[in-house]
Amino acid sequence: MARKKRTGSKGIGRDWRTQLELHGMLLPGSLMMIVFSILPLVGLLIAFKDYKPAMGFQGIFTSKFNHFENFRQIFISDQFWPMVRNTLGINLIGQVVSIFATLSFALLLNELVNQKFKSMVQTITYMPHFLSWVVFGGLCINLLSPDGGFVNTILTALHIVEEPVLFLADAKYFWGVAIVTGLLKDLGWGAILYLAAISGIDPTLYEAATIDGASRWQRIRNVTVPGIMPTIMIMVIFAVAGMLNNNFTQIYVFQNVLNMPASQVIDTYVYNVGLKQFNFGIGTAASLMKSVLAILLLFGANFVSGKLTDSSLF
Repeated sequence: MARKKRTGSKGIGRDWRTQLELHGMLLPGSLMMIVFSILPLVGLLIAFKDYKPAMGFQGIFTSKFNHFENFRQIFISDQFWPMVRNTLGINLIGQVVSIFATLSFALLLNELVNQKFKSMVQTITYMPHFLSWVVFGGLCINLLSPDGGFVNTILTALHIVEEPVLFLADAKYFWGVAIVTGLLKDLGWGAILYLAAISGIDPTLYEAATIDGASRWQRIRNVTVPGIMPTIMIMVIFAVAGMLNNNFTQIYVFQNVLNMPASQVIDTYVYNVGLKQFNFGIGTAASLMKSVLAILLLFGANFVSGKLTDSSLF
């Protein structure tokens, strides 16, 4: 027997109370979003003004407009092209390596038969993700130390190098350090999405492929990878959209005066110039420019993905 639709003031009142409870549960998160994400957008005015910290909050509205002078100062700065090169270089290479490595790792994990060993590998690879970069970065600094660090000890013992390598004191090694440490920290965590997508593939497809004589590699290539292609493309879209977003904490932990030519990225430039030197206008302009370009990259990557693979975010 079909359930009758509720009508009348009692039904409406009950629905209102239910919605009120749900909105009450959302209220703390909504307030935090308003306070920390929406209200600070007023500060974007600083990017177009000659703002001084001594002006306080009122200076955001009362300081004089200098139009695009802050942006011009960024473009003519001798740090502009190096920081753009470092930002794009670390992110582009890092994202390509990360997507390929996490996808390969997820495919290998999925093929493991021994569930205890599989769980142990997953647990070990997930653990670094839950450590802050201050802790994990400190461990990496100790491992890379030229004075008894594990990596240099192994390299010298195997006679790969004659003297300890100054990984963090030589700018030419910084990109590699940033990419490898980022991969080690998030390899297991990044594979979760791929493993979840693989679990959603119809098992009968594997059975049919096995009956047809497909090898394990052929099943991966012809069943698994096509089955998770939408997930792969979404991850690629996110990677392209985040091409200008470095992990500030990671870069800042490893950054020093000696490797600055290779470690200065947009995020650290905003911190060093905007906060340390109190040039809030230039710092805000750089951050706004990065955000606008990130939005354009997101829409561009989404459009290309939709045309090529029929998989897109919107």
